[in-house]
Amino acid sequence: MTHQKTLPDSYYQLMEQIQQVDFVLVELTLYLDTHPDDLDAINQFNQAAYESRQLKNTFEKQFGPLMQFGQSFSNYPWDWKEAPWPWQV
Repeated sequence: MTHQKTLPDSYYQLMEQIQQVDFVLVELTLYLDTHPDDLDAINQFNQAAYESRQLKNTFEKQFGPLMQFGQSFSNYPWDWKEAPWPWQV
């Protein structure tokens, strides 16, 4: 018989916060791909990337490793539109 590990509520709360912030990062990425000179959106992206990193660090200290999004900040103008992209090298 397999016993499933019981996880504390804080596990699910942190995971939900991470998912919410990472959703914002995805949406801002899509927006900035078509509006690369929007400094306010870049600042929002960078703030969300910082928040994502902090939440993930907290999560990983308590519960173990995660896959990461939002690990890189952007310069102005939005520099993710410039090739080559990391997966092309």
